[in-house]
Order: sequence, then C-alpha cells, then structure tokens
Amino acid sequence: MPSRSDLRERRLYLCTPDRPDLAAFVAACIRGGVDLVQLREKELEARPLLRRAALTRAVCHDLGVPFILNDRPDLALEVRADGVHVGQDDAPVRLARRILGHHAIVGLSTHRDDELEEALSEPVDYLSAGPVHPTPTKPGRPGTGEGYVATATHRSTVPVFVTGGVEPSCVERLVAVGARHFVAVRWLTQASDPEEAARLLRRAIDRAIARADEHNEAQRDRN
Repeated sequence: MPSRSDLRERRLYLCTPDRPDLAAFVAACIRGGVDLVQLREKELEARPLLRRAALTRAVCHDLGVPFILNDRPDLALEVRADGVHVGQDDAPVRLARRILGHHAIVGLSTHRDDELEEALSEPVDYLSAGPVHPTPTKPGRPGTGEGYVATATHRSTVPVFVTGGVEPSCVERLVAVGARHFVAVRWLTQASDPEEAARLLRRAIDRAIARADEHNEAQRDRN
C-alpha cells in the first residue's frame, strides 16, 4: 500500500481533471514515470466525483502509486484515498488531518512567503510551491518566479512539489534552485501520447537531479 513515508522518493506528480479516458490516461502516465496522482475536478458534484475518484484510486493502487483527491477530505475518506490536497481557501490542514488520520497524506498549496511561513507549522506531508509561471489552470494568479521555489525548498522540512508550466525544458533551472519534486498538468493532460510525455519529463527530472547531486558531492569533496 502506498504511504506518506516514501514521498521524498516520488518525483513526478500528475494533477488531472476528470476526462472520458481517465483510467487509461492515468495508467499511461504512471507507466511513463508518474509516481503520485491527484484528481482535481472542480465541476462534479459529490456522488459523481466519488465514482471518478474510486476509478482513479483503483488504477493507482493496481500500479503501486498513491492517489490524492483535491479539496475534499470528507470524500477522500469515503473513497479511501491515500490523502488529500488542499489550497489556501479550502478545508484547513488540521481539519483534513483530523478527518483522514495520522497515516494519510495531506498536502497544501503555497504561493507567497507569508503562506509558506504559516505552512511550516502545519501537520502536512508535502507542500506545493507555485505556479512558477502564470498558468491557465490557475487563472488570475501571477507566477511566483524561481526565487520562491528556492525559498520554499530551502526552508521546508517536507518535500516541496513545484507547479506551473513544468516541462522538460525548464527542469534544469528549477533543479538548480533546489527543486526535486514536480507537478505536471498541461504537459501530460494535453499530450497526444501521455506515456511518452511522462517518460520524457521523468527522464529530464532524473538526469537533472543526478547532475545536481554529482555537482554538490564534488563541491563537498573540494571543501
């Protein structure tokens, strides 16, 4: 059973809305290298959302990947999700923790220094930082820039997943400022071949992290 204890080893987080081919799409992304999945669906009422969440959970668990539901800790409990992701205007983290219990994964979005400061004292298992660049999935929200990613990854004691326009071309820069965990939305949801798109992105992430780790180790040896 996927658990909160191995989040530091998970690098590529798919955040997807509902879609007609949801099960096949999620499975393809996981085969390509996604190792954490969130269903983020703002339009469905509770009962149809539960059905789609149950479908996604089944695919994720068959393939050994944690399933996270967006916004709704009550529905996450009902569907036996591995956890919930909440935003700054959603259910409070401590309420989500009370509903889901100690072993569940609870994640929280942050976009500014003051939100980060408050989040550092919350009972969360991971944070998200971003969007680094403005994105259609967060209309009206300005980009945080790479400086915020550097601040969040430096200060947080839990994994920080970077959001906002994540694709292979930007991974190297984000790793250079401290990122080790990434959320992909449009790069995967708009791909004609989501498995190959996930594979390309995961390869870029793994290579960039390996190079950064080698560089850091060489720096330590010289010192």
